[in-house]
Amino acid sequence: MADVIMRVAAVLIFSGLFAGLIRLVLGRTLIDRIAAIDMLTVMSISLITLYAHLSGRFTYLDVALVYGVLSFLGVLATARYFENGL
Repeated sequence: MADVIMRVAAVLIFSGLFAGLIRLVLGRTLIDRIAAIDMLTVMSISLITLYAHLSGRFTYLDVALVYGVLSFLGVLATARYFENGL
């Protein structure tokens, strides 16, 4: 049962990655592309955590946490830049 759930999660993550790539390529404005990059980072973080669970190496969770913090700071910096400049 857990194996089926992991496979469904992997399919959903990869479909989210595909949707994010489509939005990144076809985004009309720069804000659409920034939101797509943010979505791609969230999907890749979930992919890293899924791999950590499947492989049994939970040190990858630290990598996912650091990647999430850096992604958050990057989105904050770009939002501040587009709001009124750095």
